Amino acid sequence: MTLDDKDALLLRLLQDDCRLSNAELAERLNISPSACYRRVKSLEEAGVITGYGARVNAGKAGLGFQVIVHIQLTRHGQDHMRQFIEAISRWDEVLECYGTSGQADYHLRVLVKDIEAYNRFLELKLFTLPAVQSAQTNIVLRVSKQHAVLPVAASET
Repeated sequence: MTLDDKDALLLRLLQDDCRLSNAELAERLNISPSACYRRVKSLEEAGVITGYGARVNAGKAGLGFQVIVHIQLTRHGQDHMRQFIEAISRWDEVLECYGTSGQADYHLRVLVKDIEAYNRFLELKLFTLPAVQSAQTNIVLRVSKQHAVLPVAASET
């Protein structure tokens, strides 16, 4: 899908506040409400917009222990990798997972209540997976930047 300037602005507005009404969006885009509605529906149907939600303050929600876990796999066979991906996809504690090049095979961002909860996560979940050889944990001491809004721009033609 090719995005124009109005699509890019629409996506930025929705990422900033997904509770804006169609009328408010249309006014900010300087288009009619029906044209705005069609644009939103088109972006949803194309899979550009994948959902709507609220941003939650983790600390105030009782989730104050965040870590980045660097995972090395024992084997890289399809079955082990599939089991690993399926497992971490089910676990609420894992907010993000990236398969990367370099020393570690995967990097997880994990958020839990405290260090005891993280230890339970390691012992009862992560270390039960046959594919996991090792995990190195980096504790997040401070979040200097956390940006949930994608820097969307119009597609170049």
